Amino acid sequence: MSSVECRIFQAALRLFGKTGATQLPIRELAEAAGVARGTIYNNLGSHDALFEEVAGKLASEMTERLACVKETMSDPAERLSHGIRFFIRRAHEEPDWGRFFVRFGLGTPSLQAVWNGSPMQNIVSGIAEKRYDLRPEQASSFIAFIGSSVVAGMLLVLEGHRTWRDAGADMAELVLRALGIPPEQARTLSRTELPPLPELPVAASGFLKEVTSA
Repeated sequence: MSSVECRIFQAALRLFGKTGATQLPIRELAEAAGVARGTIYNNLGSHDALFEEVAGKLASEMTERLACVKETMSDPAERLSHGIRFFIRRAHEEPDWGRFFVRFGLGTPSLQAVWNGSPMQNIVSGIAEKRYDLRPEQASSFIAFIGSSVVAGMLLVLEGHRTWRDAGADMAELVLRALGIPPEQARTLSRTELPPLPELPVAASGFLKEVTSA
């Protein structure tokens, strides 16, 4: 992605999250990106599809990074605790990313794919291993519960009500307890040191890495 395209997508990510709109006026987008209106037309394949492009890339990038966590941990509860806190910490570290996800993370089909990736796999494997006290037919409902909890935790951080550490630990602990993890174990798992979110190869992660660090 060129530097100009990166500026446009960064501006779009910020404006989508700020306004809650899924369509942006070209003039507003150009001003936010610091480019001419003609540059927007020349660098976007389709202005109307910009929201879906941003949402789709965000979803696929986060899904792949969460999948990498699965390879380093054997306990589903530990993986889930890390996943919840990764989202909430990232909202602190990348507020534009966080606001976009808070606005659209639960209702946008392309972003819902995030919950149906590693989190759903985690619930299914945790039930199969009898780590979670949950019936198989409840998996999709519990994924909705996790998504709502994560978005609420991100919002607390973005609005300055809690630190990411406190919000992340609380949400992870409450989710684990709802799954039947013993209280002390849930508290311990939700407060272990959180490593960096695994990086992807540049070819796979270039969009979000460039946009959020620009």
